[in-house]
Amino acid sequence: MIFKILWRFLAWFMCLWAFITGYSPREKLHTITSLIGEDVTLPCAFEFPDGKKVPYIVNWNRENEKIPFFMWYDGYPPHMSENYRGRVSLIKPASLNLTNVQDSDQGWFICSVFFLNRVSDMPHNTSRVQLKVHAPPQFIQKPPDVVYVKVGESLTLSCAATGTPEPEITWLKDNRVLKESITVQILSTKLRITRLQESDFGDYLCKARNNEGTITVASKVIGAGRASITVPPRNTTKVVGQKAEFICEAKALPTNLTHRWFYNNIEISQLSWLETRTLVRRDGTLFINPTSAEDSGKYTCEVSNGIGEPETASAYLSVEYPARVVHSPSPQYLPLGNPGMVICDVKSNPPFQFVTWTKDSTPYQVDEHHGVISLKNGSLLIQRVSHVHQGMYRCTPYNIHGTAGTSNRMEVFVREPPMFTIKPNGIYQSLLGSEITIPCDGRGQPKPVIMWRRADGGRLPRERSSRQGGNLTIYNLQKEDHGRYECVLENDIATLVTSTMILIERMPHAPTNVTVNTSASAATLSWLPAYDGRYTQSYIICYRVANQGANSWRTMSVPDGATTFTLYRLDPDTEYEFRVQSRNAFGKGMYSEVIKAKTSTEDFLGNSSTPATDYGAPPNGPVQKPLGPKPFSPEDITIKKRADGVLILWKPPLDQTIPVAFYYVEYRVESEPWKRWGPIKDRTSYLAKKVPPGTYKFRVWAYSSKEIGSPSPEISLTIEGVSPEVTKSRAITAGVVGGILFLIAAIVLSVCAVKICNKRKRRKAEKAYMMVTCPVTDARNGGHSHGGSPSPLKKSPCHQRRTKASEEGCTIGRYDSIATTGGSSRLVCERNK
Repeated sequence: MIFKILWRFLAWFMCLWAFITGYSPREKLHTITSLIGEDVTLPCAFEFPDGKKVPYIVNWNRENEKIPFFMWYDGYPPHMSENYRGRVSLIKPASLNLTNVQDSDQGWFICSVFFLNRVSDMPHNTSRVQLKVHAPPQFIQKPPDVVYVKVGESLTLSCAATGTPEPEITWLKDNRVLKESITVQILSTKLRITRLQESDFGDYLCKARNNEGTITVASKVIGAGRASITVPPRNTTKVVGQKAEFICEAKALPTNLTHRWFYNNIEISQLSWLETRTLVRRDGTLFINPTSAEDSGKYTCEVSNGIGEPETASAYLSVEYPARVVHSPSPQYLPLGNPGMVICDVKSNPPFQFVTWTKDSTPYQVDEHHGVISLKNGSLLIQRVSHVHQGMYRCTPYNIHGTAGTSNRMEVFVREPPMFTIKPNGIYQSLLGSEITIPCDGRGQPKPVIMWRRADGGRLPRERSSRQGGNLTIYNLQKEDHGRYECVLENDIATLVTSTMILIERMPHAPTNVTVNTSASAATLSWLPAYDGRYTQSYIICYRVANQGANSWRTMSVPDGATTFTLYRLDPDTEYEFRVQSRNAFGKGMYSEVIKAKTSTEDFLGNSSTPATDYGAPPNGPVQKPLGPKPFSPEDITIKKRADGVLILWKPPLDQTIPVAFYYVEYRVESEPWKRWGPIKDRTSYLAKKVPPGTYKFRVWAYSSKEIGSPSPEISLTIEGVSPEVTKSRAITAGVVGGILFLIAAIVLSVCAVKICNKRKRRKAEKAYMMVTCPVTDARNGGHSHGGSPSPLKKSPCHQRRTKASEEGCTIGRYDSIATTGGSSRLVCERNK
């Protein structure tokens, strides 16, 4: 480490010495060419000062690198960087031997020689050597050995090489140089052929060449085709236990065919019960051994070679087996006086020919018993059950392969079917929060079980409901309790169901008298309001294409108070289903009856319509395919702030050739998404109430019965208001200021009160003192003369002193402040501090 630091110090010292002395060396230039892996000598010629040998230092640098990668000084081991360690050595006096030349060695090398005792006139001591490293070509990207393509497709072959000098890429086909044409494009690293023809198939050669050598790589382009089945599987019939075979021969180029087999569209490898009995041969033939009754079905062979879509072919396997009984439960119950069935489910291939019966261990001839019929599934139908039909039954089915055996013993009992003795009323109406009890009871043999359930599949409120016998009680009725309920009477003979409706009085009832009038692209619905639950109600329209799934309903909210609404952008010549649902503050009510209606085939202009999308808001994304002429934009949009809200006004489009069906007003705050009010029919204004403060943008859209027009220009409006944060801050500030003022006023009043009290105390003390001292003093100082009568002309000394003290601002505070000296009295007065 110390040695490295010393060498670096010497290098910087020599540079500084040259700078101080003003020496500017002259350079000698050399160029050397080498191949990768060879050894080269980098020359560095210099002359000693005055031809005398003196100590010197040799530095070798790479261009643009300040620190030498090799440093030499006689008597010290040379210093070299890590990537040149073991590859460089000095050839005296200053040349450098570089072994195992690498591609990264290419560039300029700088040799600098520094003399420790120099003279002012220095000879040449710097050389620059350019090392050019040549390398033969090497591929860095090759085309595939074999490429399979089809006529008419495009082909791209990639080929790239590196080397010094940079190699030149040449393409050959069938040993001829390939030239560009309309379909052939030769790029720096790719060959691209479009719209392949059969003449384009063949051997392609990519050649990379420079001065150091030439390399090539070949690629074969073969015309390919997707796999095609030459011998498809055929339908076959086997008896259970036999071996089944399906042939599936195919051809393709390339011939790397893969076969997959499916049973009823499920891959056989995923069916464990079948996969263990199957074998697929290399030629694609499927074997099933042994066959089972459950193996009957469709078998599909899928063949692919990775080109294009796989090809498939299907065949059916029919596995025949003797007739067998698959279900014969025991015991079974027949309803007295009603039709009943003795179950004997039979499975057979081919179908069974007949079924024999025994009753109470004796043959039972079905044809000999009136009202008893043998069904196609093997069971017995008794049209009117009586007690004579009770007993122990067994059945045995037969087909052309015989029978698989007789059923187990079926014990059949004749019992009285369930019957309602008490049914709930059709409708129960009650207030929200109240309690309701619905009765239900029945009889039968065996005794039936009575259950309650919701018709919509929902759950009964467990914590708010109870059942006693067949009666259902619901406590504290909530809006979710509104709906239809079913009482189920069930025993082993039969199941009976009756239903009732619970109407919560605050919940709206279903609208009535729903009617629909349609055009090619619109439907106008009208209805009559039902009971509103004593609250304002609105409506939701649900519609869908007829006979679609339950999840296909679309909804549209109707403006408050409206009982007529038009849906636009429907598909022409299509049957729809409509229903209306009411709602109020307590939730959604029941749906009306479903009404079906079909749109016509002509639009309002008499032109044939094309399928439309759902009715919806003005588009924010790409506009859909026009369904007809678009209305023009509304004109003269104005916004007015009023005490009750914001009033948006506009004028209809100047061009009225395309009638406007309704309008929408859109608004948004700053960069938030657009929201809307509407639809607005038969008027050109809208009053938005209770609009929060903020900066708004408004625009108006016009709709025809088939298309959406362009929006009007945007209008901005700022609605001012005090935010809750500002209000809170102001309230806090007012409270603090009020508290400080109150504190100051209290302090002032307290000080004033203390002063008034102190003043009163001093006056009272002074008065008491004078009452005690003044008579004594007056007596001692001749307050009386000639028999004690007072002199009216002369004031007493006490009075004089009190007056003086009062004038001087003194107060008499202590009784012992009277001093007597030589028969005279002296008043000691203390001033208020």
